[in-house]
Amino acid sequence: MRMIITAGMPGSGKEEFLNAASGTGIPFLRMGDIVREYYSKRDPKDSELSVGGFANIERERFGFDIWAKRATEKMYGDIFIIDGCRSMDEVRSYLGITPDVHVVAIFTSPNIRYERLVKRGRDDAPKDIDEFRKRDEREISWGLAETMVLADKMIINESSLDDFKKNVVRTMEELNR
Repeated sequence: MRMIITAGMPGSGKEEFLNAASGTGIPFLRMGDIVREYYSKRDPKDSELSVGGFANIERERFGFDIWAKRATEKMYGDIFIIDGCRSMDEVRSYLGITPDVHVVAIFTSPNIRYERLVKRGRDDAPKDIDEFRKRDEREISWGLAETMVLADKMIINESSLDDFKKNVVRTMEELNR
């Protein structure tokens, strides 16, 4: 199995990566969906935790690769896209399944990401810049920065959506050679 893994800070464009890559017909999963699935079934003692807080507690309880292990249970086929890898522990977990793992980092500056997160208005959107920075710090503490720095490919997502989609298609073509 070949795995293409995206890594990026919140608001960097991981969902748009999936939208652009979906034209290839490659199956995918969002690690965040797996976290939210488990969060919805959480133990009542964890009822006060945010989704991110729950994800963190699960890492502490079961290991920093727990979300990758849970993701692999849902994978199938010869090639798979995994959205939202947060650490090299998760990458190493995937490498334990196949050596054919490619990490694509998506970089966007904090100011642009903050604007995007506020504009999209999801439940987990930051209420202010301090909350945004704390979320970034939490993601970095999980190992996301290291994962992005060690990625096989990096896409800068600071121009138009069309340019980003072209970069995604080009990257997917390079990875499928």
